[in-house]
Amino acid sequence: MPAEFPDFRLGSVLATSFTGTLSERHGSAVERIPTPQRLVDWLTVNGLAVDSCTTAQLDLARELRESIHAAATAAAIQDPLPASAVHVINDRSARGRAAAVLTPEGKRRWRLSSASCVEDALGVIAADAISIIAGERDGKLALCASPTCRAAFFDTSQSRTRKWCDMNTCGNRQKKARFIAKQRKNPEPAE
Repeated sequence: MPAEFPDFRLGSVLATSFTGTLSERHGSAVERIPTPQRLVDWLTVNGLAVDSCTTAQLDLARELRESIHAAATAAAIQDPLPASAVHVINDRSARGRAAAVLTPEGKRRWRLSSASCVEDALGVIAADAISIIAGERDGKLALCASPTCRAAFFDTSQSRTRKWCDMNTCGNRQKKARFIAKQRKNPEPAE
């Protein structure tokens, strides 16, 4: 993947990983799918390979991403789901024609109706969002504790008390900030 683009932040939950293609929403936002080809790259990494993507399909994907983020955020704070977000998620789910298939290794894989059908891939992402927002899966929607991030994530930890969407980015950044603040407050005496 080209070096000029930021790395993808991959997680174990498709829908919330997809919302992570726009990070630092309350700081200096980082767009991780700025071009149609980057969406193709992200879908491929997540087992939803498509041959190509148009600008219009990228716009549909971003609209779905923002709708999932809005609905997941509302669900995490136990607010009513935004009607417009629900409409977009349902629409993308209904338009997709992907099928779940079982691999010889006993894993689920998605078969899209054609290799270039971005809408099928978006349908899979929307269906995944529906299953987590509806509470059908074992876990809890939460919001990242980082004030610049606030990403919705699906917490499957045993205690359901995870604080950050990604420990390697938001978690480490917050721990580093606390460490630096503590060092400034209590400087080491010079010897």
